[in-house]
Amino acid sequence: MGNIQASTDVYARGLSIILLKSCEIGAGMKILVTGVRGQLGHDVANELEKRGIEAVGVDIQEMDITDAESVDRVIREASPQAVIHCAAYTAVDAAEENEDACRRINVEGTRNIAKVCRELDIRMMYISTDYVFDGQGERPWEPEDDRAPQSVYGQTKYEGELAVQEALEKYYIVRIQWVFGINGKNFVKTMLNLSQKYDTIRVVNDQFGSPTYTYDLARLLADMILTEKYGVYHAANRGICSWYEFACAIFQEARIPITVVPVTTEEYGAKAKRPANSRMNLEKLTANGFEQLPPWQDALKRYVEALNMESRRDL
Repeated sequence: MGNIQASTDVYARGLSIILLKSCEIGAGMKILVTGVRGQLGHDVANELEKRGIEAVGVDIQEMDITDAESVDRVIREASPQAVIHCAAYTAVDAAEENEDACRRINVEGTRNIAKVCRELDIRMMYISTDYVFDGQGERPWEPEDDRAPQSVYGQTKYEGELAVQEALEKYYIVRIQWVFGINGKNFVKTMLNLSQKYDTIRVVNDQFGSPTYTYDLARLLADMILTEKYGVYHAANRGICSWYEFACAIFQEARIPITVVPVTTEEYGAKAKRPANSRMNLEKLTANGFEQLPPWQDALKRYVEALNMESRRDL
């Protein structure tokens, strides 16, 4: 625990310096954020505002990304210097039966945004996923590895990446995974809700990845969008675990006594194929001067504390 605390202290000091610099760099900037009512979009917009950057947050009510005319009008009226595209169809199992809807949002919606960004000559950040890989083996995925998605969701996010790469030179593709945040549904909230109904829970123990706190991720994305260090990146809180190990840590952090039973992916059953290996190499962040995120255990601790604070405010 001491090592995690020390790592977090160093990270916090580094962020303070970066924040001061980015406030100067970002002064007067305006950035449009899609999916602002979702987990990541919410935190990204808040982080930009903290830095003195005007965040124009939009969701389907303000800009239907599947409507090219809506996208063109809203972005041109906002006249931003950049777009951070967080909106997506993320219901992995539902996508198997709703491929058309998933493709309209993840592919056509992304293409519509990329087209306007090209015409206005502004930078675009596209949030992608580990699902673009085939999920095999144990080696951490490199940003430039071949993509071979195994699900409808993964395929549409892959095609979204291609739409960005084909349309733009000023782009960032940031692949993320296993995210949890205050504003929206996620695995942590699901586990806590299930613990109120059951005394035993089955959780998959043969899929491995990095739980990622959107609050931490938003800081990194804000750092990146203020630079011209374009390209494909992987971003996650440091450290690897299985979903089972993550669930156990959640209940331990929340001090909830419950039995967690490890099961295989096959035993659990799901419509969409999940990647067994979601390990991602994060070294490209460091190589480009960006701070890597703290360990996922530390992120989980802060997140549970934030949930508790929110719960107390609601009482």
